[in-house]
Amino acid sequence: MGSEEYGGGQQEHSDVLVVTTNDVPGYDVQRVIGEVFGLTVRSRHLGSQIGAGLKSMVGGELKGLTKTLVETRNEAMERLVEQARARGANAVLMMRFDVASGSDAGTEVCAYGTAVVLAPRA
Repeated sequence: MGSEEYGGGQQEHSDVLVVTTNDVPGYDVQRVIGEVFGLTVRSRHLGSQIGAGLKSMVGGELKGLTKTLVETRNEAMERLVEQARARGANAVLMMRFDVASGSDAGTEVCAYGTAVVLAPRA
């Protein structure tokens, strides 16, 4: 599995900027829209769970689970951007991920942040 499969984050030319910071250098917040989030829950199929169980006995990275988590985070991020766009934002500040694991339900990933309208500083 190449390093590109472990990546994530935003598409290069997105119309909604997503950052983990409180502000964006060179821009002012014109309007705060409020909290937005993107949520997804995923489970692994039985075969991969068995494989992960065997791998955990000998140690090492569980690459299949890592890949699934990356895909899940990316899906949560896409949903966050969709919600921000739908509410009229052009940026999301203070983006974070929250991850919870349930034994039966799978892994829940929530991307959340504050939707805002940014404008270049004059």
